[in-house]
Amino acid sequence: MRRYLVLITIVVACGLSACGSSETSSGGSEGDKVTIVTTTTQLTDFARILGGERVSVYGVLKANVDPHDYEPSPADLSRIAEADLLVKSGVDLEGWFEDTIDSADPKGEIVDASTGITLREGGEQAAGDPHIWQNPLNAKVMVHTIAQALERVDPAHGADYQRNEAAYAREIDALDAEVKAGIDGLANKKLVTNHDAFGYYVDHYGLEFVGSIIPSFDTQAELSAQDISDIVAKIRGAGVKAVFSESSLPPKTADAIGREAGVKVVAGEDALYGDTLGAEGSDGDTYLKMIRHNTRVIVDNLS
Repeated sequence: MRRYLVLITIVVACGLSACGSSETSSGGSEGDKVTIVTTTTQLTDFARILGGERVSVYGVLKANVDPHDYEPSPADLSRIAEADLLVKSGVDLEGWFEDTIDSADPKGEIVDASTGITLREGGEQAAGDPHIWQNPLNAKVMVHTIAQALERVDPAHGADYQRNEAAYAREIDALDAEVKAGIDGLANKKLVTNHDAFGYYVDHYGLEFVGSIIPSFDTQAELSAQDISDIVAKIRGAGVKAVFSESSLPPKTADAIGREAGVKVVAGEDALYGDTLGAEGSDGDTYLKMIRHNTRVIVDNLS
């Protein structure tokens, strides 16, 4: 049924956009720019930084949209079909991706940004933990993979992409040192989040992951009464100071569990950015700002 719906959508997309003939010339380029389609907000940020004025980037997922359960729009399918370069996060994060590719039949190169990254075990998800960007060192690998793809697609400007990558890598290294200093100063490093999206961050910076409200990498996982009882017991038994909600998930369940366990719930503008960057103008509208925001909120509430 999912494949059938995607096939209908691509037909509609072609009718609306003349199969990409409106604002995009043949070959997928907008003028002399390389056209890139990215599946997640983090990848959109990386591609724009690396490509600068030489690229036009279309992000399929927008800010605060859950990537685990998404249905591509006609505009998405048209862009995917015509792009010079298509970048996915990988590790089965985009469950909709393969059916979409089969239907859109893109002409450009498809790049998996998780290539070369050592994955955490997946538990119920055989491919592994898909939230690879939560460790800045993994983000550097993702950035390098995208930069190499840009050099292949647009070799005439390869030196520009290399310079942009080197400059951004230095910023990521500075961010990593900054976060380590903040987390190292904590006496209580026990973390409880909305869902299991911060494993790479926890492992890299030496936090203690007590558990999550949704005990899964996937936000669509069903939450049972036993799951609720288990996490409340863990919070009480471990001496957890706070439960952290996430920007792309409703805080209702976290609020209820926080009340039952007798701990504060961090929500609203201080919610963590897990699966997605924040809206433009927010405290998490770029990758670097997202990691800094999450670290500040964690440190402030666990100190």
